[in-house]
Amino acid sequence: MLSIFLNYTDLSLFLLRIVVAIIFGVSGWKHLRNPTLRAQSIGMTKSLTIFIGLSEFLGSLGLVFGVFVGWASIGLMIIGIGAMWKKSFEWHTGFWGEGSGGWHYDLMLFIMNLVILTTLGGSYVLF
Repeated sequence: MLSIFLNYTDLSLFLLRIVVAIIFGVSGWKHLRNPTLRAQSIGMTKSLTIFIGLSEFLGSLGLVFGVFVGWASIGLMIIGIGAMWKKSFEWHTGFWGEGSGGWHYDLMLFIMNLVILTTLGGSYVLF
């Protein structure tokens, strides 16, 4: 009965890519819009903030357009690992966090990118 949903796997993967791309694209844009202020707020250098912002933004474009989807998801997973590490060991926010949020959100995005990577984003990709 539920096997009818298997007909929508590629559409589901495409929608997953779009959602992940929106989240990382907005985050990357926040890093790039005012890198000095953003760097101060997250405790990083301006150049690293710009690098992370560009990586998030370009990775999100790869997911949306289906270009180098595997590499884009790997890059976004690496950023996610960095975010989880910073929240856990530097900011000590815990899994659920307080106020600004914990690293549960980052873990969820990491797993979403893992699904994208292991399926190569489905059939709706260019290359």
